[in-house]
Amino acid sequence: MPELPEVETVRKGLERLVLGKRIQKVEIGYPRMVVTGADILSEALVGQEICSIGRRGKYLLFYLTDLVLISHLRMEGKYHYFPNQVPENKHFHVFFTFTDGSHLVYQDVRKFGTMELLGKEQVEDYFLAKKLGPEPTEEAFLYDRFQWQLAKSKKPIKAALLDQSLVVGLGNIYVDEALFRAGIHPVRTGQSLSAKESRTLHQAIITVLALGIEKGGSTIRTYKNALGMDGTMQDYLQVYGKAGQPCPRCQTEIIKFQLSGRGTHVCPQCQELP
Repeated sequence: MPELPEVETVRKGLERLVLGKRIQKVEIGYPRMVVTGADILSEALVGQEICSIGRRGKYLLFYLTDLVLISHLRMEGKYHYFPNQVPENKHFHVFFTFTDGSHLVYQDVRKFGTMELLGKEQVEDYFLAKKLGPEPTEEAFLYDRFQWQLAKSKKPIKAALLDQSLVVGLGNIYVDEALFRAGIHPVRTGQSLSAKESRTLHQAIITVLALGIEKGGSTIRTYKNALGMDGTMQDYLQVYGKAGQPCPRCQTEIIKFQLSGRGTHVCPQCQELP
């Protein structure tokens, strides 16, 4: 699943490709992925210009002349830009044709992605209802609030970080990486962490997601950015996908186990249970 660094990289690519373009036609081959109705979306977007492209957590936001299109990529969603003709592909599901003859196409092998059309005044309430945590930046992700929330949590710390209420953007890859950097075992509860451990984890989350953005995301399996390029963050991962390999710190063999239905990677020495 694309996590925050991958979605942010897609956003930057789309900004380079389609900003300022005006929509001439929208065709939807799989209507079920459009939450607000395929016919409504197709009609409403004609004549709208793409003014800016934002992101909230793992959601992409296309700010148009009068409306906002919210796109969630889910497991396999990706965007392709074609200056001229669109090639045949059974996994292409939404086609945006611009007035200059170019096209933006949404591809989704599993068809889990969603699109939703909102008025600009509805966006704030839309995300408030989803109870998303802050963005993982020094300015927005405040340590005192994070520590207070952790102190009340009886969930395994990995599960707590994945639910997007403490901080947005973390998925399986970056949770494993942040917990390794902080030296915290994923099965520990939030309330079991000391003040020093929670502060170390807070900084590790900010650092690992910033690095992911810098490296253009992790290309594992099928991810490519909007420009069709691979990310390189996979070259900097320390534990995720490294089961059976030596820990980069202590050389202990990294292990993988299931936690809350997710494959989880740890160094049993560096992330020792107390």
